[in-house]
Amino acid sequence: MFSASGFDENHVMKAEEDGMRLAARRRRTSKLYTPCDSNSAVVIPMRSEVIRKGVEGAPARSLLRADGLTDADFKKPFIGIANSWNDIVPGHIHLNEIVEAVRAGIEEAGGVPFTFGVPAICDGIAMGHKGMRYSLISREVISDCCEVMVEGHALDGWVGVTNCDKVTPGMLMAAGRMNVPALMITGGAMEAGRHKNESLDLQSVFEALGSFSAGNVDEAFVRTIECAACPGKGSCSGLFTANSMACLTEVLGLSLTGCGTSLAIDKKKLRIAKDTGRLIVKLVKKDVKPRDVVTAESFRNAVRVDMAIGGSTNTALHIPAISKDFGQNVTLDTFDKISREIPHITSLRPAGRFSIKDLDRAGGMPAVLNRIQEHLEEARTADGKSILDVARKARVKNDDVLRPLDDPYHKQGGIAVLKGNLAPQGSVIKQAAVSEKMMKFTGNARVFDCEKDATDAILSGGIVSGDAVIIRYEGPRGAPGMPEMLSPTSLIMGRGLGDSVALITDGRFSGATRGGAIGHVSPEAYEKGPIAAVRDGDVIDIDIPARKLSVRITDEELNARLKIVKPVERQISGVQKKYRALVTNGANGAYLE
Repeated sequence: MFSASGFDENHVMKAEEDGMRLAARRRRTSKLYTPCDSNSAVVIPMRSEVIRKGVEGAPARSLLRADGLTDADFKKPFIGIANSWNDIVPGHIHLNEIVEAVRAGIEEAGGVPFTFGVPAICDGIAMGHKGMRYSLISREVISDCCEVMVEGHALDGWVGVTNCDKVTPGMLMAAGRMNVPALMITGGAMEAGRHKNESLDLQSVFEALGSFSAGNVDEAFVRTIECAACPGKGSCSGLFTANSMACLTEVLGLSLTGCGTSLAIDKKKLRIAKDTGRLIVKLVKKDVKPRDVVTAESFRNAVRVDMAIGGSTNTALHIPAISKDFGQNVTLDTFDKISREIPHITSLRPAGRFSIKDLDRAGGMPAVLNRIQEHLEEARTADGKSILDVARKARVKNDDVLRPLDDPYHKQGGIAVLKGNLAPQGSVIKQAAVSEKMMKFTGNARVFDCEKDATDAILSGGIVSGDAVIIRYEGPRGAPGMPEMLSPTSLIMGRGLGDSVALITDGRFSGATRGGAIGHVSPEAYEKGPIAAVRDGDVIDIDIPARKLSVRITDEELNARLKIVKPVERQISGVQKKYRALVTNGANGAYLE
């Protein structure tokens, strides 16, 4: 029924009831407010005052009253919560619980929380089909989503509730670019799977497929591993990209101590979440911005920790890109220099036998910092702690999980940067996950212009010992989207070829990859980099200790071949088309210029 004014009275009454319920919730929680610093006063003008104060803000306030805000709320700072929850990605299915704890902390500290969603792609689910071309693209989309919501609503600060490969880097990029008070809380790793007293994770499933294709196991075995490898909520349990970035976010100082390695099922995570909510309000009131916390020293410390723990090669994409949005300039040369200085002191999956849970029990990031403290530079965390002080006070609880510097698992850091006539601008390999037999390798090129063709050749038995598999046109522009390729690397390992076959690509490999897998070859084939000139049968030389990657042809022959190269063109549209027009190559972090 409509009133004389033309409005549905029942609809109006329902809207009013909804508003009252929201207002009641906010009144209940506001009673818990205790100032986080009784001596501090809000003297710094806040961004949200354009909405909260003055008659000109009446239209915006009117809309916010529909959300349940009251007069009292318009005296408090507005805090956004970027929530990447969804019920597709296992690392994100529990994030709403974390968000509620963050909200409680914000409300207790005297802020008004507003939650908004951002997308997230599970690389494991996207692996091996066209969906993987959207994974790295999503990093930029996530970053843009955070910027749009925070800036569009004049929020005073924000918290990124994140997990998994591209979400954490995307949120960190947004934090640096906007330079609005911000904190991150990563959702944590899942427990390792188990089968006959053996630890399992997603990598185990891919390698089981390789064993199946070689005829070493049956389909029932693959199904057994499939059902056991990923037991519940959280990011995959090894030191893959998600957990690598969670650890580095803590070292950068933008998540609280203990956050990076605490598991998804650990109740400690909810305590950290609530503390994060309290702290962001304090940062807003004191006007502490991300660039006040994260400095050039912070980034170098993060790379040092990355080398010590043997993080994913994807960190060599993300950290340079994040650094640019913080006004810094971390490059592949930074990674390589530090890799020669910092030994690899852990043995985490995919290269070793331990999981993130083991690292957490050994003392987490503070314990890692303790081990390498003599190499660290002074930096601060968002809660005002000194990184060097954190390092000194920490204790290592397991000398096998975290070895001393004079007894490392490897004398150099986890990642090596290789250059040569095949990769003039650089390429990346996780040397901590390479067997001694593959540290120097010479093989005959087997060239493929897409991942699928290479995978088919491996499955059919067409790749044999001594081959150097080249997968090109899978770079940031060529693919586009620089797909992650766990399938071919795992298939090679599963077929028992991990010590005798190399993979080289202008695309990238999963953080779960191990073996002689070299990615990020730059310039990429699509921009007529040397990898575009390689032909079947060319001799490829890999020398990881000498940091060399080359093809045995003369410069004259290489240039002659490149003159007649016609890049592979794929039909693209939408976000892929925009991405290709802006993205740079892997050596530049696939950053959008």
